[in-house]
Amino acid sequence: MDVLWSQAADVTLTVRDVHAEVSARREVAYTTVMTVMDRLARKDLVVQERDGRAYRYRAGASRGEMTAALMRGALEDIGQQDRAGALVAFVGDASAEELDALRAALARIPGEAGGS
Repeated sequence: MDVLWSQAADVTLTVRDVHAEVSARREVAYTTVMTVMDRLARKDLVVQERDGRAYRYRAGASRGEMTAALMRGALEDIGQQDRAGALVAFVGDASAEELDALRAALARIPGEAGGS
């Protein structure tokens, strides 16, 4: 996913492109990359487009969007009454910069945290 996220949102890569990028950092078989890309496509984490006999891939969502979806899923799993505690614990570990970013994001939501 890091290789796909490092590209512009509209750029697609082949398995060969991804393999070249990953294998520059560590040894990995071409077929392993091909299998992983196929599995990510089946899970709708990447978009798979036919290009002749090959496929081209791009991330289905940004890193931030995917992380947010995972966080929402985790919150749904713990139940309504435990969500507030989980959010407070999460924010309690945030850095000053992360808290500033959170405040700014909340301020952009109409009707929330001082937003208009």
